[in-house]
Order: sequence, then structure tokens, then C-alpha cells
Amino acid sequence: MLSKWFKLSPPRILVFGFAAIIMVGALLLMLPIASTTGETLPFVDALFTATSATCVTGLIVVDTGTHFTTFGQVVIMLLIQVGGLGFMTMATLFTFALKRKISLKDRLVLQEAMNQNSMEGIVRLIRKVLMYSLVIESCAALVYTIRWAFDMPWGRAIYFGIFHAVAMFNNAGFDLFGGYQSLTMYVGDPIVNFVTMFLIVAGGIGFIVMSDLIDFRRRRRLSLHSKVVLTMTTTLILIGALVIFIFEFTNPKTLEPLSWGVKIWSAFFQSVTPRTAGANTLDIAALRQATQFFMIILMFIGASPGSTGGGIKTTTFTILVGAVLSMIRGREDLVLFKYRLAQERIFKAVTITMLSLFLVIVVSMILSTTEDVSFLSILFEATSAFGTVGLSMGITGKLTLIGKIIISFTMFAGRLGPLTLAYALGPKKGKELYRYPEGKMIIG
Repeated sequence: MLSKWFKLSPPRILVFGFAAIIMVGALLLMLPIASTTGETLPFVDALFTATSATCVTGLIVVDTGTHFTTFGQVVIMLLIQVGGLGFMTMATLFTFALKRKISLKDRLVLQEAMNQNSMEGIVRLIRKVLMYSLVIESCAALVYTIRWAFDMPWGRAIYFGIFHAVAMFNNAGFDLFGGYQSLTMYVGDPIVNFVTMFLIVAGGIGFIVMSDLIDFRRRRRLSLHSKVVLTMTTTLILIGALVIFIFEFTNPKTLEPLSWGVKIWSAFFQSVTPRTAGANTLDIAALRQATQFFMIILMFIGASPGSTGGGIKTTTFTILVGAVLSMIRGREDLVLFKYRLAQERIFKAVTITMLSLFLVIVVSMILSTTEDVSFLSILFEATSAFGTVGLSMGITGKLTLIGKIIISFTMFAGRLGPLTLAYALGPKKGKELYRYPEGKMIIG
């Protein structure tokens, strides 16, 4: 059995590894000690929660803050940490602790898990991932603790600080405040808003970019990947904040009763959080349909490669936009920051986008037949699950049994990536021995 496991391809190891963690988490959450009622949580609900935590999503069918005991909440936090950094990264941590060498097979799986093009420097990158995560989460937990010590006892503030630092850095929308309210009570709090947005962005840009930024003072240059990620991330946040502010400025249900400062905080927060985070300071269901649809677009794009987030990724979206502009301008090559991109990169971006779009469409169609809610709510939920975001228009807890299973699978597919899942489930094919003659076809 073990020999068969180790003969699996890297994509299949990732798929089965995440599935195993989810099953263990579900079984732990089903224990009576995990629920405040002392009763066993239904398997589907436990599986849904474990999948949401491991896939760092944040969609919930039971209230995390009131249903689960400290034991259950710690299990969820550990699932978020393992799922956010990747189970292979955590396995590497134990390998480091035992002072064992990283095998070639492990390096191949790590390469797949971190979306790297080669194994060069992969172990060094993993060391940085672990170090950066520990430092950032510890600093954020300290700031959260000091802020919430004004609202609750110190022991509870420390616990809340650690949990939310882990959840927000790993872009998981879980919270402990209860009542499905997320961070709405802190809509105008600059400390909570800034720290949370910083954690979401830091976890969403990816560890490769983070490493580049830290080494910038020494190297005095950024890689093409980092330039694209930082440019597109900044652009999406600014455009998102502006669009949400404009759409909701005249909406009495959301921004109108708030002060100008709070309106700006709210617009920026709701622009950052669809990038796969899941926390919210405004009632998502109360937003206008135009705003909700715009957030669907942001959720579909998602975070960046090698990060704790999901979606098609900012680099994929950049390549798609760049390819369209190059075609319009009549250019043969796609050039970004004076670098030409290979055709293979463009084909991969198109493939990821089409597979992702197909998944969201199919899931939305199925949910439209099983759930008695508006189509926009269903599309929002499906995209949120695929992008491992965790935002909802309030229908997650009302999902049918089939709906919960479908959303669970969507979160799983979104965390691993449709392309990785296709490689894992599809048959292995050898290299083509011949090529067909080139054909011509009219397009457009």
C-alpha cells in the first residue's frame, strides 16, 4: 500500500493528502467534545466545516463562535494553518525538526504545491514560508490581542488574537464572534481594519513575492512574477474600492448612514476581502446587486500563485488581459515589463480560466435546481467556494444536503486548482510522437 502511495504523481499526492486531512478533521469535529451541545455533529456538516477550514474558505453551516467548543475551534484553526501553508509544507517542517533530508520525490511534490516551474531553491523557499508565516501571524496576534483586551478579558483576547491572525493570514473567513456577523462590529475600527487587510494581502500575494520584497534592499530588483503580482493586486484593490464606494454611496442600507472615514475603510475592506479572505465589515446581502456581481468577478480572479488564496490567480488574469490587448494592437508576442511570455504560459492561463469558468457554471446550474434561492445568491456562493473566499449572501446555512456536498467539492477543487485536479484524475499520457499538419479556421 505504501509503495503504491509513493508511486503516485505529485498532483495525486496533493489531492489525496488534502482529502485525508479533511477526513481526519471531519472526524474530530464530529466528536461530542467539539460541540457546545455535547452532541455529535452530522457527518455532512462536519465534512463541510473541515473542507472549508482545510481549503481556507470560511463558508460555514454552523456558527463557529457558538456551536464549537475550544477544542473544536482549535481543530478548525489547525486545519486552516495546515491547509493554508499546505500539508507538504507542514510535513517538511517535521522533516526539518527530525533533521532528515528532503527526498527528490518530496521536492517534486513541493514544487507542485508551491506552483514553481523548477525544484531549484524549493527547500530554501519552504524555510522562508515557515519563517515569514510565524513572524507575521505572531505580530498580528499581538496587535489583535492588545486591541481586543479593551473589549474582553486578556485570556480571551489572546485566544481571539491567535485564532484570527491565523485565519486572516491564511485567507480563511472564520471568526469567533458568533451570530454569523464576522467583523461587522468593527466596521469603523482602524486597527482591526488595517491589520486584517494587511494579513489578507500578505497571505494573498504569495510567499515568492514576499521573499522578493524582503530581499529587495540587497538585490535591488524584483522578478517579473513579483512585478506582475504587485501591480495587478494594487490595481484590483484600488479599482475595487472605487467601484464599491460609488455603487454603495447612495445605498441607505450600507454606506449612507456611515461617516466619510468609515465609508472609505468599508470600501477598501470589501475590495480586499473578495481576494479569497471571507471576512466582511458590511452585510453582503444588503449590498446592491451591481456590487455583489462585481465582487463575484473579484472572487473569481482571487489571489496570487504560491499563496494561501484561491481563484484563477492575478497572474492568470494579467496574461489574459495582456493577450487580448496584444491581439487588438496586432502584436505577435505578449510582453510584460519588457519580457516576452512563452505561448505555453498563455495556453495554460486560458486552460485554467476555462476549466474554472466551467466548474462555476456547472455548480451554479446544479445548485439552481436543488436550492430555492435567487440565482445571484447561488452564483455568489459557487464563486466564493471556488475562489476559497468564504463570503456569502446568507444561504450557506440553508443549503440542502446535495448543496452542501457540491459546495464542499467546489471548495476542494478551488483550493487545489482545476488544472492540478485534472492532472491528478486524468490518465497519464506520454509525449506525442508526431504532429498533425497545421489547419486554418476562421475565428470571430
